Amino acid sequence: MIKSRAYRPGGEVANAAVCKTAIQGCKSPPGLSNMNMKTILVTGGCGFIGSHFVRYLLKKYPRVRVVNVDLLTYAGNPENVKDVAKNPGYRFYKADIGDYEAMSAIFKKEGVDTIVNFAAESDNNRAVRSPIDFARTNALGTAVLLEAARQCQIKRFHHISTCEVFGQLSLNSRASFLEASPLRPRTPYNASKAAADLIVKSYYHTFGLPVTISNCCNNYGTHQFPEKVIPVFVIKALKNQPLPVFKSSGNKREWLHVLDHCRAIDLILQKGKIGETYNIGSGLEKTINQIADRILKILKKPKTLKKIVPDRPGHDTRYLLNCQKIRKELGWKPQIKWEDGFRETVGWYKNNPGWWEPLLAKSNSWKK
Repeated sequence: MIKSRAYRPGGEVANAAVCKTAIQGCKSPPGLSNMNMKTILVTGGCGFIGSHFVRYLLKKYPRVRVVNVDLLTYAGNPENVKDVAKNPGYRFYKADIGDYEAMSAIFKKEGVDTIVNFAAESDNNRAVRSPIDFARTNALGTAVLLEAARQCQIKRFHHISTCEVFGQLSLNSRASFLEASPLRPRTPYNASKAAADLIVKSYYHTFGLPVTISNCCNNYGTHQFPEKVIPVFVIKALKNQPLPVFKSSGNKREWLHVLDHCRAIDLILQKGKIGETYNIGSGLEKTINQIADRILKILKKPKTLKKIVPDRPGHDTRYLLNCQKIRKELGWKPQIKWEDGFRETVGWYKNNPGWWEPLLAKSNSWKK
């Protein structure tokens, strides 16, 4: 039997001005003033990006029903969606995407017509310690979900992927990754996501399942589990503890606000071409040193809190996505300025210790 669980609403969400910019900035295309999907199932909807997308859908499309499926493993947090738990258009199921019978039952019971698959293990450090878990969830779990979607004749399947499937670029390279760039993953996490991408594509080519894929750069924003660099650095600084900066502190990452990512997915669902992949990125690159320095400056903490630590195995130097396709074909571009979004994000963690304190015991970044 599949059980649904509801959680009481409440708590502080992201800065209203930033949220409003992201949601209003995505105007529906002509003829699509209302989302033409009726029931969207979001996997991993209690995680960082998934929970933002759940809220985004419910706020922008009040006539759309949103079904959230999350196994509530260490990074799945019902607190992330408690503010929408009593929304009449929202349902939650604690279930595993790798459970074929459970997924099929939910699809049929809720009349799901669209799936957006966020569910994934995503921490590279954890992947080094437990690589099999990543293959099981990210590759096999996606395969099971696809098969259930095929058998239930789901009308649309959108898969969330990452820039990391393409491998790495040199720090001084002028190149960027295209949607058609070869997949050259270098870590267990990256490889498991690349495998999932290929399985998704196989279901389109072999069975005609109506799929799309998006590869996104690093996201930042509120409600991110405190194993990722920005929340870890903010919380460490607030506690006056050393910020663990990798030895290769000049390595670069491309950054995008999570709500701009939500807007891009929305456009792909409405205007994206079936069978296609879309890169989602900002073009804005920051080194780990720059991230640490900006956080310390915002919180008025000394730079002496930075502590150099050894690199993890397979630490990629740089990723950068070419996003001309989604910009030209779908008309998407980021709306939230880095300084505004970053400052708001740091402020949110500062003002919400009640959200992150209970999570520290679950995070490897805080285990001694």
